Amino acid sequence: MRKLAGLLLGAIIAISSTAMAWAADTVKIAFIDPLSGPFAATGEQGLAHYRFAVDELVNKNGGVLGGKKLEIVPFDNKISAKESLIQLKVAIDQGIRFIAQGNSSGVANALTEAIKKHNKRNPDKRVLFMNYSAVDPALTNAKCNFWHFRFDANADIKMDALTDIIAKKDDIKKIYLIGQDYSFGKAVAAAAVKYIGAKRPDIEIVGNELHPIGKVKDFTPYARKIMASGADAIITGNWGSDMVGLGKSVLASGFKKPIYTYYAASTGITKTFGADGKGPLKLVQEGMINPPASERAAAYMKAFKAKHPNKDMGQPRIANVVEMLAKAIDKVGNATDMVAVAKALEGMEHEGIFGSKIVMRAKDHQAIQDVHILAHTDEDITFDLDNSGFGLKVESTVKMAAADSATTCKMKRP
Repeated sequence: MRKLAGLLLGAIIAISSTAMAWAADTVKIAFIDPLSGPFAATGEQGLAHYRFAVDELVNKNGGVLGGKKLEIVPFDNKISAKESLIQLKVAIDQGIRFIAQGNSSGVANALTEAIKKHNKRNPDKRVLFMNYSAVDPALTNAKCNFWHFRFDANADIKMDALTDIIAKKDDIKKIYLIGQDYSFGKAVAAAAVKYIGAKRPDIEIVGNELHPIGKVKDFTPYARKIMASGADAIITGNWGSDMVGLGKSVLASGFKKPIYTYYAASTGITKTFGADGKGPLKLVQEGMINPPASERAAAYMKAFKAKHPNKDMGQPRIANVVEMLAKAIDKVGNATDMVAVAKALEGMEHEGIFGSKIVMRAKDHQAIQDVHILAHTDEDITFDLDNSGFGLKVESTVKMAAADSATTCKMKRP
């Protein structure tokens, strides 16, 4: 019995030592996004992107700091701000110092405030927030802070680019605005009113309404109001199941004019729209997929599709997050000094894999990059989405969009 006990104790010590060594050889990134509920498909898509990016772009090439690997640790926030704060605490308690989130600006607003407070109270356990998709302008304006970095173009930047295109279309006289009733939906509507008013004051906004996020089962009443308004175009920031529901109802109602969107593509969305979306559906986004920005981008997308045949490369900016964070960590020489890593990210210029230089603007931690207007189509598509034959083709590009735009950010640095 003593011999058996000794063997068991030795095995436990060996396993514990191996686990500790493994943990010491990884730099963990907490992925806090919806992995259940109505927006689970969007979260799962982002998780697959992150895991592929760290393996393909960093770990395969030796990792960071001379051999440490990046590891993505998923946390399901159920698209709830309250649940996100719980998961943030769990991640911090596990020693994770990098937080990635993107779905829902409401969640992002809660996280950035909580992280700012945590870092002030716990200078030895600071964390950085890598925001890859939450685009409420307030996050890099009134609510900006040193610990938050946004890698996507914000709602104002995208709307500025989008309305540059709309302003040139003389046949658009009336526009209907519709979105989800939370901070991002409100930001999209406010930006549309602002930029349309400045660039085309003759355009009449014939509808401007918000609906509950993730709760509308039938968008037919909204589609009827849009048709009755005589709108020549629609602008919406809807995403996930809300984009599918709204888009299907509007297209089924016979609307054939432009539907300008932020997130009308990828898993579960592109196939649903199919041929019905060809012509009307437009999307504003960073990253060139069709045509591919380069041979490197094409190889990256082919490798992703080979590994994930039922998922899409719908969020190319995730590659930028991973590469830029890895560069910052290597420049600093460690992954624990969050002040130094943040300063390494500030002002960083990076040649993105998808064809645009990215500048992390130091004054507000907003990424500046090319923004494209894309068309939902099956013509000249190298990489389709949803295994549908349809994808997104670049129609026009705004180079380094809003590079000189003003910000109300008054950042306090440690």
